[in-house]
Amino acid sequence: MQSNYKPIGKYIREVKARNTEGTVSNLLGVNIDKYFMPSVANIVGTDMTKYKVVKKGQFACNRMHVGRDKRLPVALSTSEEDFLVSPAYDVFEIKDENVLNPEYLMMWFSRKEFDRNAWFYTDADVRGGLHWKAFCNMQLPIPTLDKQKEIVTEYNTIVNRIKLNEQLNRKLEETAQAIYKQWFVDFEFPDENGKPYKSSGGEMVWCKELEKEIPMGWCTKTVGDVAKCNVSTLTAKDKFKTIEYLDTSNITNNEIYAVQTLNLNEDIIPSRAKRKVNHNDIVFSTVRPNLKHFGILENPKQNMIVSTGFAVLKPTYPNVCGELIYLLITNVENLHSLQARAEMSVSTYPSINPEDLLNIYFPLPKDEILLKSARIFKSQFEFADIRKKENNSLRQMKTLLLEKMTKAEQQNVYIRA
Repeated sequence: MQSNYKPIGKYIREVKARNTEGTVSNLLGVNIDKYFMPSVANIVGTDMTKYKVVKKGQFACNRMHVGRDKRLPVALSTSEEDFLVSPAYDVFEIKDENVLNPEYLMMWFSRKEFDRNAWFYTDADVRGGLHWKAFCNMQLPIPTLDKQKEIVTEYNTIVNRIKLNEQLNRKLEETAQAIYKQWFVDFEFPDENGKPYKSSGGEMVWCKELEKEIPMGWCTKTVGDVAKCNVSTLTAKDKFKTIEYLDTSNITNNEIYAVQTLNLNEDIIPSRAKRKVNHNDIVFSTVRPNLKHFGILENPKQNMIVSTGFAVLKPTYPNVCGELIYLLITNVENLHSLQARAEMSVSTYPSINPEDLLNIYFPLPKDEILLKSARIFKSQFEFADIRKKENNSLRQMKTLLLEKMTKAEQQNVYIRA
């Protein structure tokens, strides 16, 4: 171990503040990808005074399942408002920020090598807990505070650019959803004179299936009429040596955050890694639709495989593009309806069946409107895809910078975003 490596426990202290007065109500959990997220725990009737309070600049971690997940869920709070975490979590803070920068420590926790080391120190329990003492004994390099801040600044430059691209993509999708609503819900698409159809007196007829009026000449279809579901499955005939595996937790609101590269001959392959996908396929997680684990795939690699936790929709109807189907099923009203169905399920988690997606009714316009909308939607999603590709490159740069932390004292060359 190099001389500048020091045990984590030397620089942190536990914080055991409880919500004794019940003044804090926001309950969060720590995601396996190391960020705070809304808790999915049922807290009805729960005594929240026993929960731990997290303040800005403090960390929270869950050491219980490191052996199982091979990662330590740990996150640094940047929120101005206090929030709660489970009593089973550890909350800790830096003793002296003039010696160790909290963001630098969080960067160290984000390294794959850190998670591998944490997994090595787990106990023999089925779930593989990481003891607090073992966690504190894990070591990290402690360069000068100025060097720490320099590394953090460069890291944040990359992270902030990724966030900016994500924000721009959200705006693009919000615009696409607004156009979808205007054309396919409010029926205010441009008529032959370029004016909003319905408000300009366009002829409407009653639709029994949708229980409302739709434009004259339109018909009613279900998603199952225009798309097939779960068409292709991975088999030995595919002869892949490796696969690019996408799990349900690694895509949110059409943004892919991680894809695992797995060697079929050497790695343990998740039992759910079975669904094959192609360009313009839509993946929609059947568990908790409100978490928005869905997206439309743009030119995935030939060996990309997704979890069976997804319903994979493949467009099959002439002139009905995948973007339109995606906007349809992720429309706010349909998401609320799907979540309501999920809440009524008898499974362990609120979930839907693929048939719930396939049975969604929608108004199908004339080909002229379909082709016009397809051009608009495709251009917006193509712009978003450019930014996604840029983010993939930025994430690679971020990984390289994390790897260079072990050489902080030996070199001064870092990636400039």
